[in-house]
Parts: sequence; structure tokens; C-alpha cells
Amino acid sequence: MGQEDDMRVTRITANLHVPEVDGAKRFYADFLGLSTEEFDMGWVTRLTSPDTGVSVQLVTGDASAPEDSVVSVHTTDVDAAYAEAQAAGYEIVHPLTTEPWGVRRFFVRAPDGNVLNIVRHHE
Repeated sequence: MGQEDDMRVTRITANLHVPEVDGAKRFYADFLGLSTEEFDMGWVTRLTSPDTGVSVQLVTGDASAPEDSVVSVHTTDVDAAYAEAQAAGYEIVHPLTTEPWGVRRFFVRAPDGNVLNIVRHHE
């Protein structure tokens, strides 16, 4: 995100659309070794490598946004990122929201058409 020193990207996680999470988990855990399940909310789960920390999120369909995102971009200041996206005129697909599961996020459409989930987890 822009030139703001206090707003930086801390992690990017791929969001893979799957027909159902449990079946997909077996492949990503057994074949790729992503064995640490950081969370599972039924419609989304994050699997992580215990050795490297790399992760992937398996998503059947977002619980509150009208479209699914292709990546989750974790940032230190989601409010500043939202203001910057609005000022730049980017399409906001899902407004800045504090979700019941403990994240503050918004979805923005990149000029190439991809939808990004810009997010900050509560401390």
C-alpha cells in the first residue's frame, strides 16, 4: 500500500476456491504437508506449513462479501488502506467492516479485475 510508513503489507495469503473444505484439506495436508490448521470456520480454513510458515486459505464462498477474493493482503493499518483505495478511485467490492470472527477488512477490485481482501486481525 502506498507511501504511508505506518501502513505496510505484513503477509499475503492465497485464497483458493474449493467446492468443500474438508475434502480439499486432505489434499493440501497429505500432499503438500500443510498440517497446521490455524482456523476453520466451515466456509474458510487456513492451512500452514509447520516448517516454513507458508499458508493457503481454502474458501467455499465468503460469509459476508458479495464476491470471493483471490488473496488476503494483511496490513498494519486497514483503515488507512481503505482511505487510500477510496482516494485512488478503486472499486470497493465490500466496505470496511469489523467482522464477527475478529477481523477488520474490505474488498477492493484491482485494475486487472482481481478482488483482494485487505485485512487486519484484531490483536
